[in-house]
Amino acid sequence: TLSISLNNSSIIMMRSMLVSLLLAAPSLAYVTPSLVRRQGSSSSSSIRRPAPQNPFGIRRGGALSSAVTASSSYADTDLVLPEFANLEDYLSYMEKVSGLPQGFAIGTADGQFISEEAPAMGKLPIRATVIYLTEGATDNWAAVFTTNKFPGAPVIVGRSRLAGGGPLHALVINNKVSNVCSGGDGVADSELVCQAVADALNLPGGAGTVLPSSTGVIGWRLPAKELATDVVPQAIENFQSESALDAAKAICTTDRYPKVRSKTLSNGARIVAIAKGAGMIEPNMATMLSYIMTDASVPKENLQTMLSKITNKSYNSISVDGDESTSDTVALIASNQVENTDEAEFEAALLEICQGLASDLVRNGEGTAHVMRVAISNFPGTDLEARRLGRHIVNSPLFKCAVSGNDPNTGRLAGAIGSYMGKYCRDADVGDMSLSLGGRTIFSNGKFVLEGDAVEKELSDHMKNAEYDEHSDYPPHQRFVEIGVDFGEGKGSSSATVFGSDLTAEYVSINADYRS
Repeated sequence: TLSISLNNSSIIMMRSMLVSLLLAAPSLAYVTPSLVRRQGSSSSSSIRRPAPQNPFGIRRGGALSSAVTASSSYADTDLVLPEFANLEDYLSYMEKVSGLPQGFAIGTADGQFISEEAPAMGKLPIRATVIYLTEGATDNWAAVFTTNKFPGAPVIVGRSRLAGGGPLHALVINNKVSNVCSGGDGVADSELVCQAVADALNLPGGAGTVLPSSTGVIGWRLPAKELATDVVPQAIENFQSESALDAAKAICTTDRYPKVRSKTLSNGARIVAIAKGAGMIEPNMATMLSYIMTDASVPKENLQTMLSKITNKSYNSISVDGDESTSDTVALIASNQVENTDEAEFEAALLEICQGLASDLVRNGEGTAHVMRVAISNFPGTDLEARRLGRHIVNSPLFKCAVSGNDPNTGRLAGAIGSYMGKYCRDADVGDMSLSLGGRTIFSNGKFVLEGDAVEKELSDHMKNAEYDEHSDYPPHQRFVEIGVDFGEGKGSSSATVFGSDLTAEYVSINADYRS
C-alpha cells in the first residue's frame, strides 16, 4: 500500500495543474459549429464558425454541467441598439450578443474586505474578474493607458508589461478599490494578485504574463490578500467560455447597466468588447476600463497602431463630467485562433465596436438623462483641437443644465464655443460659422436664427425626445440631442464627433456619497 500525505499547498498545485491540462486538451471539449448572424443579415444568411469551447463544463454562475457543451447560437450587436422596454429586455439582448471568441475563458467572484482607511464602514463587497487565454499566451495584444499624472498602480504595472513586449496569458480586474496613491505599496499589491492568478493557473510565464486593472475608490489600499487567497481562486473556479456578459457586469462600479459590443468578420473571426465607466469620464487615452477580445490573428504592432488611432475617434471623444480617471485602461487581446483575417475589415469592425461602447458609456453616465452628440466640421485647426472644442461644449455646466431642463438656451451653446475659440484659437475665422440644434439652423453669419414660439417648441421637443429617466437601470433608446458646429467651407479640414451628458441632481447625489 502506497501512503501519500498532501498539504493544502500540494492540493492547490495539483488542482491547478489539472485545470491547465483540461484547458490544453482539445479532445476534452466539443467544437460544435454554431450559427452566427452577421451584422444586418437575416438568419438565412448566417455563417458558421466554431463555437467557443467550455472545457470546464461550467454553466453561468459556476454550476457544473454533466457534460462539456459548446455555446449556443449568438448574434452581433446592431450598429444602433434597439429600444428596450425594461432591464430584462436589455439583458436578454446583451446575452444574445455576448458570445465569447474562441480561446477565452472568463470567471468572476465576489468577496469582502475591511478598508484600512475607513474601518468603521465595516465589511465591504469587492469583485474580481479573470480573463484567461485557454490556448496559451499571446504576443498579439495592445493597450492604452491614462495620461493622468497620478496613475493607479495597475496602470504602472501595465505600462511596464507593454513596454517589455512580453506575452499575455491572463487579465485580472477588481472593482471597489482603484489602488491609486495608497499608503501601502500599490505595485506590490497588484503583483501579488497577478501572482495568485499565475499560481492558480500554473502559467508558464508567471505573473509577468498577467495584466492587472483596478477601479473604485482612490487612495485606499488594495485588499490584495483577500483577492489573492479568496476571490481570485473562486473566480477561476467559475470559469466559462460562453459569454462575456458576466464580466461586463462584474467590472461595474456606479454603472447603471453592463455594456457589450460584438462583431463577427467575414472569415468567422469574432470581436467582443466590454467596458465600464459612469463617472470621472473624460479620458485622454482610452476609456475607464475596456477589454476587447478577439480570436483573429493580427500582428502585435498592427493591433497597437489600430488601437491607438481608434481610441482618438471613440473613447477620447466622450465626456460625462470632465474628470479624467487615474485608472483608465483599454486592452485588446488576440487568441490567434482564426487565420487569414482581412486587417482593413478588422479595423473597421474595431472602430464600430469602440465608438459604440464610447456612446454607451456616456448614456450609462451617473445621473445622465440626455446624451449630446456634437458634430464639428470644417474646423480651422487639428482634429485634436476639434475634439477639444467638442468636449468644451459638452462640459459647459450652464449648457449641460439647459439640456437637462429641455431648455433650448442657445446663447449658452454659442457662449461655450466663443469661450473656447477666444482662449485657444484666437486667430481662427468664425465669421462663417453656423450652429444647428436637432437639425435646425439656430445661428448663421454671426447672428441667431430664432423665429418665435414655434421654433422654441421644436427645439425643446427635440431635447425631450432624447430624454430618459436618470435613474433608469437600462438604456431605453439611442436618441441624442444633436448639435452641429460648422465653420464653413474652406475654413478648415478637421472634424470630430463628441458625446457628452447633461447635468442632473442625480449626478450630484451619487457623487456626494460615492464611498458608502
